[in-house]
Amino acid sequence: MSVFRTKTVEQSIQDAEGGEHRLKRTLSALDLTVFGIGVIVGTGIFVLTGVAARNTAGPAVALSFVVAGIACALAALCYAEFASTVPVAGSAYTFAYATIGEFPAWIIGWDLMLEMALGAAVVASGWSGYLTSLLKNFGIDLPASLAGDAAVVNVPAALIVLALTGVLVAGIKLSARFNATMVAIKMAVVLLVIVAGLFYVKGANYQPFIPPSHAVEGKGGLAAPLIQVLFGVQPAVFGVFGIFTGAALVFFAYIGFDVVATAAEETRRPQRDLPIGIIASLAVCTILYVVVSLVVVGMQHYSSLSVSAPLADAFRAVGAPWLATLISVGGIAGLTTVVMILMLGQSRVLFAMCRDNLLPRSLARVHDRFRTPYRITIVIGVVTALLAAFIPLAAIAELVNIGTLFAFVVVSIAVIILRRTRPELPRAFRTPWVPFVPVLAVLSCVYLMLNLPVETWLRFLVWMVIGAGVYFGYGRRRSRVSVTEEPVLEN
Repeated sequence: MSVFRTKTVEQSIQDAEGGEHRLKRTLSALDLTVFGIGVIVGTGIFVLTGVAARNTAGPAVALSFVVAGIACALAALCYAEFASTVPVAGSAYTFAYATIGEFPAWIIGWDLMLEMALGAAVVASGWSGYLTSLLKNFGIDLPASLAGDAAVVNVPAALIVLALTGVLVAGIKLSARFNATMVAIKMAVVLLVIVAGLFYVKGANYQPFIPPSHAVEGKGGLAAPLIQVLFGVQPAVFGVFGIFTGAALVFFAYIGFDVVATAAEETRRPQRDLPIGIIASLAVCTILYVVVSLVVVGMQHYSSLSVSAPLADAFRAVGAPWLATLISVGGIAGLTTVVMILMLGQSRVLFAMCRDNLLPRSLARVHDRFRTPYRITIVIGVVTALLAAFIPLAAIAELVNIGTLFAFVVVSIAVIILRRTRPELPRAFRTPWVPFVPVLAVLSCVYLMLNLPVETWLRFLVWMVIGAGVYFGYGRRRSRVSVTEEPVLEN
């Protein structure tokens, strides 16, 4: 049995259209766009602006967001073509299965666990920190052992994950409505920050817009960026190179737009609505990031920005501390939607893998009333809650970045392959200038990956080796593609 056997596009679509594994199509283009905004606008807009401006790019941090946005847009165009051509749950996993083969598809599905499940746990921990900070403003102090970064058991992080698991099980439409409410709150806060901040902007704070570049002492050993180890690149901050270094840093702020593609099977008109949802959400968020970064560096000189809470501290510095509380509220709303949608995406990817027998098929059962993959959703919720509650995640958070970038690379390559192997397939959306756009997407993502530390690459490789072991030990022999008769679903 070849590990590069493929599952046809027609078979993937047939799986989505019938049987007891069918999900309910209820989402519109607006729902998908709001989902995308819900998962993209999170920690990045409230934290990474200050870190990138102060340490790498200066006021030109706005250009760093543009560069990162362009890299994501190149990948988004590839996702849009695939999602409209193969409107099936699973996102990059399903796309890879139809083009590159089963083992690469398994690897990308295993990789997406880093982006989604681990990402949800990391963000849930951040949610706990925002809640702790907000409650302090009202005179309520949560025990340090039960909440915050140093908690022995991070109870709020676990509770929010379990609560959102219940929302996800109760139906995709309820999840969409809850997400829309949270997105409305955080968008109102972000727009308030922009409008209020404009009154405190000083032109002098933009000078120089691109500070002069200077070399810095690089990190050594496993903490060094891979590009430094391989090519001897001397680390530098500010200047033009600093803008690109900042782009690698703020890329984390864009993670999640690809999750929109995982909802393909629950979209009413996927060929039309999926490209709109993916591209529109990314465009809206890029504009928001650029405007917010320009406002915050205009309010306070980049060298004085806080790296932990730049927006809130900038308003305190100009004598408007009341806005800091509102920013905390926006942060809580923002991170709530990020956690929920990452878990939504993870459940749909694993649902597709279970339906293909690469994981236990019984987990792919769909709830009779809610039409959601409730078993796998509950499993993901419990595992994510345990990760958020008991494991210090700060040191491994960069695995989320490398997992996402790897998925972008695979999807971009797969677009080129499917154009050559199945040119006759109807494509409601076509990536322009193939193969140039996919190749540029691959190159930009690989460059960003090279800026990650060696230790992150080693952890990523270890995770991939473990995944390969699970595939050859379990999934390869049970795969639906390898058998002539589909097994009966276990109850």
